[in-house]
Amino acid sequence: MTLHDRARSALTEWTAPTAAEESLRKEFVEHLHTYDDAMWRTCAPGHLTATTAVLSHDGAKVLLTLHTKANMWLPMGGHCEISDESLEAAALREATEESGIPGLRLLPGPLALDRHKVWCHPPHSWHLDVEYGAVAPPGAEYVVSAESLELRWVPVDDIPEPTDEATRRLARRARAVLLG
Repeated sequence: MTLHDRARSALTEWTAPTAAEESLRKEFVEHLHTYDDAMWRTCAPGHLTATTAVLSHDGAKVLLTLHTKANMWLPMGGHCEISDESLEAAALREATEESGIPGLRLLPGPLALDRHKVWCHPPHSWHLDVEYGAVAPPGAEYVVSAESLELRWVPVDDIPEPTDEATRRLARRARAVLLG
């Protein structure tokens, strides 16, 4: 089974928590049906991406990156790679690479979906973002990567500006899953 097949299966089986995300889920599945390269950055109309809210071990804080291109506070995430076996694997890889934290534990997911305009293919294309949560081990220390201007642990209920509602929603959902 390919990454494309696994993504289609994961999204087909996922129960969206809101009507808006159900519409996105259907759109993402249709996109996978339409484009054989929907998992790859080369898909000009848009491509699936994986994002992860990295929580502190107790769920009180989320690690955010001041993203170099977006210039806003965002969770870790990015494009799928040929070595990724699933969206979950891509989400965990991106979170580990961008945070520098070994031993992250992925929460069951996906937790949310988001669609946002990007400039991978001028004038623009879309990231069809499948979102997850992960938990850092106690005492975890991050390492700023080249993809970040800064990393910062922030309280889940006090995420700084500039950010977006999708970031806040994902952090809250990840915490809710962690705390059960």
